[in-house]
Amino acid sequence: MIKKIISYNVNGIRAALLKGLDSWLDATKADIFCLQEIKATPDQLDVSIFENLGYHCYWNPALKKGYSGTAIFAKQKPKNIEIGCGIAKYDEEGRVIRADFDDFSVMNVYMPSGSSGDDRQNFKFEWMDDFIIYAQKIAKIYPNLIIVGDYNICHQSIDIHNPKANEKTSGFLPEERAWMQQFFDSGFVDTFRMFNKEPHQYTWWSYRAGARGKNLGWRIDYQSCTIAMKDTLVRAAILPEAKHSDHCPTLLEIEI
Repeated sequence: MIKKIISYNVNGIRAALLKGLDSWLDATKADIFCLQEIKATPDQLDVSIFENLGYHCYWNPALKKGYSGTAIFAKQKPKNIEIGCGIAKYDEEGRVIRADFDDFSVMNVYMPSGSSGDDRQNFKFEWMDDFIIYAQKIAKIYPNLIIVGDYNICHQSIDIHNPKANEKTSGFLPEERAWMQQFFDSGFVDTFRMFNKEPHQYTWWSYRAGARGKNLGWRIDYQSCTIAMKDTLVRAAILPEAKHSDHCPTLLEIEI
């Protein structure tokens, strides 16, 4: 059985709905839909829009209104939902939610951005230190683990349109890139790069200077999986035709 997982930083679910997110999602026939940066609580929108498409909906909004937050929508009801990672400073920003199924688990994450200044960059470094430990702990409990979401880091030069000009920019700092390598070396697979080796494939574009039209982007959204799941992978792709956000979705198909 093929399972289709889509991950999408929607940069505000209410704004994305105004651009036809629900119709697009229905057309994808995704089994699991993971959202980051929802910027809303469930009571601020009509949740039945997604329930009527056949999804069980699980939310982890930030305490701060209109900020951050994650959600997982699943056609099959999970056997367990885990809200947060147990570290208060991340959980109050709604950065982690996990759904456990019989054969695999999906962890949806919205990793911090450091682009607004030193304080948030330091917060991001703290997250990096803490998250890799957390991910390894969960992978021991749930060996068939997929970690999807907005990682807010480009791993390699191929993942960014102008690596030289951005080498001192948050999201492509040497420390961040080294962390990504450490993460993959610790037992996770970059599923997109398993199937796609070509350059100029991105998941985020600045709203400035017509960057998306010129494809001047960054690949900061990932679907990673444990090595134990490698043989289940069928396809991984980026879906740039979806334009409800400054990001585009990522797709992973697995055979269970």
